[in-house]
Amino acid sequence: MTDAVQDLGLARRPAPDPAVLAVLAAAVDQAWPRPVAATAETAPSGPAWRFSGRWWARPTAVRRERPWARG
Repeated sequence: MTDAVQDLGLARRPAPDPAVLAVLAAAVDQAWPRPVAATAETAPSGPAWRFSGRWWARPTAVRRERPWARG
């Protein structure tokens, strides 16, 4: 592999500084979301938004516009 790296004209990366690695690891640790256990008070009882009674819940044939059927 060393020959392939030299053939392409690529240089090896230097070893990263341990302090830089520690800062990056701390930033990722702070940015990553933490799991939260749901309690009985915060558990949702059901979906807040329901599909029943919406226009798209009816069959397609019922939803079609029929101008001749208007009275």
